[in-house]
Formats: sequence, structure tokens, C-alpha cells
Amino acid sequence: MILHDLHTEGMKLSESFQVAAMIEKLPPLWKDFKNYLKHKRKEMELEDLIVRLRIEEGNRLSEMKSGKLQIEAKANLMEQNGNTSIKRKRVEYKSKKERAKM
Repeated sequence: MILHDLHTEGMKLSESFQVAAMIEKLPPLWKDFKNYLKHKRKEMELEDLIVRLRIEEGNRLSEMKSGKLQIEAKANLMEQNGNTSIKRKRVEYKSKKERAKM
């Protein structure tokens, strides 16, 4: 919507800037897809991005309906032992469905 408003005001933005801005605005759950898009070597047009986003959204919706969507939350846990050194542990919290499979 912001890009549309800028366009109606007569402000010109390069298409590559518009694509990069839209990729940055993707929600946190789309982190992997966002990184994938950022690392593409070929410059993407706005229409290509919209097509890819619709495909990804469709895939995510079908995964949610089939119950295959895996949502994980990750945290870094800091522990201090007796000699004041700090250990870092990677803790992963998995969805209830995934834990039930184990």
C-alpha cells in the first residue's frame, strides 16, 4: 500500500528497490523464504516477486490444512558454572504435533 501511495503522489522508485522493500516487510515466520529471496543472484522484477509470494502462501496454506506445518521457536540459553565460564546452549521448542511424533 505504501508503494501504491508513493506512486499516486508521482514519486518514482526503482523496481529493484520496491522488490527489496517488499522482501524486508515479510513476517518473521517467512524468515527462510526471505533469506532465499535475498540470496537470489538474478535481479527480480515486481511481478516475479508477487508470483513467488502467492505460490509460497499457497504452499503454506496447504501445509497448515494437512497439519504438516512445523513451527519452531528457538532460544539461546546461558548457563554459568562454578568457575564463572558461561556455556551457551541452543534450545529448540517444537510444536505439539511434532513432539507427539517423537
